[in-house]
Amino acid sequence: MPDFGGEPEAFRVEAREWLAENFPPSMKNVDLAMTVDAPTGDAKLWKERMGAKGWGTPTWPKVYGGGGLTPAEARMLQQEMARIGARNPIGGMGVMMFGPTLLEYGSEEQKQRHIPPIVRGEIRWCQGYSEPGAGSDLAALQTKAEDKGDHFLVNGQKVWTSGAQYADWCFCLVRTDPNHKHEGISFVLFDMKTPGIEVRPIKLINGYSPFCETFLTDVKVPKENLVGPLNGGWTIGKRLLQHERNSLSGGGGSAGRFAAGKPLDQLAKEYVGVDEEGRVADPDLRTRIIRHQMETKAFMLTLMRAAAESKGNQGPSNATSIMKNAGSKVGQDRAELAVEIMGSQGLGWEGPGFEAAELEQVRNWLGGKATTIYGGSAEIQNNIIAKRILGLLDHQ
Repeated sequence: MPDFGGEPEAFRVEAREWLAENFPPSMKNVDLAMTVDAPTGDAKLWKERMGAKGWGTPTWPKVYGGGGLTPAEARMLQQEMARIGARNPIGGMGVMMFGPTLLEYGSEEQKQRHIPPIVRGEIRWCQGYSEPGAGSDLAALQTKAEDKGDHFLVNGQKVWTSGAQYADWCFCLVRTDPNHKHEGISFVLFDMKTPGIEVRPIKLINGYSPFCETFLTDVKVPKENLVGPLNGGWTIGKRLLQHERNSLSGGGGSAGRFAAGKPLDQLAKEYVGVDEEGRVADPDLRTRIIRHQMETKAFMLTLMRAAAESKGNQGPSNATSIMKNAGSKVGQDRAELAVEIMGSQGLGWEGPGFEAAELEQVRNWLGGKATTIYGGSAEIQNNIIAKRILGLLDHQ
């Protein structure tokens, strides 16, 4: 049964009082979770306080530094933070993807070593999954890990490694048995400062470089950095992908991005104008904006329901594939509408005559095209939905 929990008002009071004492007003509506540069001043103070309290990862076990809150308490904390414009400063792949997976599959020693730094926001992680010849068919990966006694020797190449140029550690899928496809993959961790690792950022069409090529040449990975059993990495890797898709769909607390920026109807009134009744002047555009707003609201409500239901289960399920596809479409539709509304002002790249928000919009529009590819393409999600949710099987 989903855990809708009662609202323990005593905790609400505790959370409100703690936030009043510890949240710097200068950090109102400032998002630190995905920033690259080390925070300073009030940003550093806020991150340290949330990390020490464990409330950046509110439901993670206290024994590893997490908040140890119940789902109901975590919801109340989120409500109290939203009330004063406080954003969670603890984020990244360690929180969204790797941490939850390690809590399920890691050894006690691995949890004690890696979870506390994630909770405090001290370590940045990257993901070594995709390869030039193994993207959608991830299980075809060829990065090889040879058993050398007390360590593995890893050779190969990964691609689309998000944030690899900034990361401290990497969680990586490697091939430890060349004779089996899915059953020959292992899940390992390595320090990005290990000799033999070369990172090359990839510039995307929007001008940014969030992804990298990562080359691994005779990289030594200690045996204690193997998560789970040897050749058992495919199961762990799939579980991590569920956590990733949950975050990409918005279930990881990032749902606000679908409504980020100025509301489309307001944007349209500014760029397109209004009719005699104060409505967006273009009736066709007005209809499409309303339809998009309805879809966005329905999606957000579905996210809330899915989040509540997941509390009674064991975290994200295959339904994250549905939410990932739906969330990608909502985000892409919004970006396309915004560019259309702005007209030529929404297609600027640089130079005078454009506001910063207009230049950012065209980059968001172009960059958003990747959301139906990364984290598992829309086609892969459709296969998962067909096989694991609808129960459809191929018939030869």
